[in-house]
Amino acid sequence: MQWTIPNILTVLRVALIPVLVVVFYLPFPWTHIATTALFGLAAITDWFDGYLARRLKQHSVFGAFLDPVADKLIVAVALVLLVQANPHWWFVIPAAVIIGREIAISALREWMAEIGERAQVAVSVIGKVKTTLQMIALLLLLYREPLWAFPTRDVGIVLLYLAAGLTLWSMVIYLKAAWPLLVGNEKS
Repeated sequence: MQWTIPNILTVLRVALIPVLVVVFYLPFPWTHIATTALFGLAAITDWFDGYLARRLKQHSVFGAFLDPVADKLIVAVALVLLVQANPHWWFVIPAAVIIGREIAISALREWMAEIGERAQVAVSVIGKVKTTLQMIALLLLLYREPLWAFPTRDVGIVLLYLAAGLTLWSMVIYLKAAWPLLVGNEKS
């Protein structure tokens, strides 16, 4: 593996995960700000590593593997932390949808790659919008407190539900693209 700037940013995002967990549980009044800042840093590195890999032509096999893993890990960990802090069905549902979809689509992409059809389930515009809404929602929910008169928690929950809706929509699109291959090899 070559230590390029994009790869370093991706590894940094993974390394931030245990720090995020520890800071989330610290018993200080500033932990919500620090947790939000750490998650924000991770979200920014997600954007920058892809941008820099394209701009500097530093694509790598390692980066192609670890980048989506790092994204899914930090989102899943943030959702688990938030569900633990908000153990209500209305919070658990979008978190379960988002995490469940990520597992299902990761498995689908892996299988499609094995049969040489990875392009059928490439990342779509809907996926990018979903990721953006999800990141903003998680930032607002990790902050936990109203920001002046802005209801961060309420807006965060609405955005989380929108992200979960787009998550389901993009999953349907991916499954629809893969469906002929999923059922095509079955013998009656």
